[in-house]
Amino acid sequence: MTASSQETKSGAESASDRQTLPIIFLTLFLDLVGFSIIFPLFPAMLDYYLPQGADSSLLGKLIAPISQWAIHTGAEDPRFMTSVLFGGILGSLYSILQFICAPLWGAYSDRNGRRAVLLLTIAGLALSYLAWFFAASFWVLVLARVLGGIMGGNLSVATAAVADVTSRQKRSSGMAIVGIAFGLGFLVGPAIGGLCARINLLEIFPRLEAYGVNPFSLPALLSLVLTLINWLWVASRFKETLPKAKRAAIHSRESKPPIFHLLSSPSAATRRTNLTYLIYMLAFSGMEFTLTFLAVERFHFSPAQNGGMFVYIGLILIFVQGGIVRRLAPRLGEKRLALAGLACGVVAFAILSFALQLGVFFLALAVMAFSIGLVSPTMSALVSLYAPEETQGRELGIFRSAGSLARAIGPVVAAILYFIYGSSSAYLFGAALVVLPLLIALKLPQPAAHAVEA
Repeated sequence: MTASSQETKSGAESASDRQTLPIIFLTLFLDLVGFSIIFPLFPAMLDYYLPQGADSSLLGKLIAPISQWAIHTGAEDPRFMTSVLFGGILGSLYSILQFICAPLWGAYSDRNGRRAVLLLTIAGLALSYLAWFFAASFWVLVLARVLGGIMGGNLSVATAAVADVTSRQKRSSGMAIVGIAFGLGFLVGPAIGGLCARINLLEIFPRLEAYGVNPFSLPALLSLVLTLINWLWVASRFKETLPKAKRAAIHSRESKPPIFHLLSSPSAATRRTNLTYLIYMLAFSGMEFTLTFLAVERFHFSPAQNGGMFVYIGLILIFVQGGIVRRLAPRLGEKRLALAGLACGVVAFAILSFALQLGVFFLALAVMAFSIGLVSPTMSALVSLYAPEETQGRELGIFRSAGSLARAIGPVVAAILYFIYGSSSAYLFGAALVVLPLLIALKLPQPAAHAVEA
C-alpha cells in the first residue's frame, strides 16, 4: 500500500470510526446483556429443574449416575455437587456449538459482508430466548441453549467489523470498544438477572403455567426484548463495513472448515496467540462457571447477591478496558499488556483458592477482572494485527472459536475438579494452568504496526 493510499485510508477511517464504532458498541452491549442475564441464575435454575429428574424420565436417568457418584465420593452435600457437575455439562453445551459455528459465521461474513450475518445471528438468538421463555421442560431449555450456541457468532463478526474500520495502529483502541461493551454488558446483564430472580411470573399470572412459562421466564423475556431491539438497531443503523471489492473469494469444496485451522493458521504468530488464548480461557471459563457456586458454598450468596458480584466485576472490566487498555496499548504494546493480564490471572486463581473471608474474595475478583480486562482486547488485537485485511472475519472467528472451545471444556473440567477435590484444589489447578499461556505468550512477536512505529 502506498503512502498516499494509507493517508486516504486513515482519513476515511476517522469518519468511519465516528459512525460505526458506537453502533457496534451498542449492538454488542445489547447482545451481551441478553447473554449474561442467565449467569447468576444457574444455581437456582438447576435447583428448579433437577428435581424433575427424580423419576424414570430420560433426565432422571442422566442425573442418577451423577448423584450416585456424589454419594459414593462422600460429598458433604451430594445434591449441591450434583448441581455443580450437571451445570458444568449444561454450560458447556452452548460453547461447543459456538466453537463450531462462530468461525463459520466469520468466514461467511468475509464473503457476504458483516451486516447480513449480524441480522441472521441476532434473529436466531431471539428465537433461542423465546424458547427459554416457554422452557417449563428441561429439554426445551436445552433446545434454547442449542439454538443460542449455533447463532452465537455475532461477537466474532462484530469484532471483524471493528477491524474493518480501524487502522492497524489503532486496532487495540478499537478492540477496547468491544471490551468496554463486554464489561458493561457483563455488569448490567447479571444485575438484571439477579433482580429478576425475585419475580416469578407464575405468582402473578398462574394460568401461564399451562403454556410453559416458568419461574425464570421474566429474565428470558427481557433477553428477548433486548435482542429484538438489537435487531432493529442493526437493521436501521449498521452500514456494511466490508466493501465487495475486499471480500474474500469463496473457498473451494476441498478446503477445510475454519475450525480445523485453529492451530494451523498460515501465521505462526496467530497460531501461538490462539493457543495462548485457548489455554487461558480453559481456566477462566471454569472459574466463571463455578464462581456462583463458590459464592453460594462459602458465603451463602442469593441470586441477587450473585448478580451484585458480577456488577462489581463488570465495573472493574470497564475501567480496565476503557481506561487502561485504550491509553496504554499504543505506548506499551499489546504483548506487554497481555503478559500483565496473564500474570494477574495466576495471582487471582491462587487467592481464590483460599479466600474464606469476603474481603479477600472480592480482592481476588478484582485481580481476576484486571486479568480478563487486559487479556481479551489485547489478544483480539494481536490476531487482527497478524492477519491480512481480507481474512479478518475468518481469523477472528477462529480466535473466538478458541474461546468457545475453552468454554465448552472448561466448565466441565472445573466442575469435575470442584466435585472430587473441592473448590480450593480446583482453583489451585487454575493458577497452575494459567502459567502455561504466560510462558507461550513470552514468545509472541511484536506486531508489524508497532514495529514500524519503533
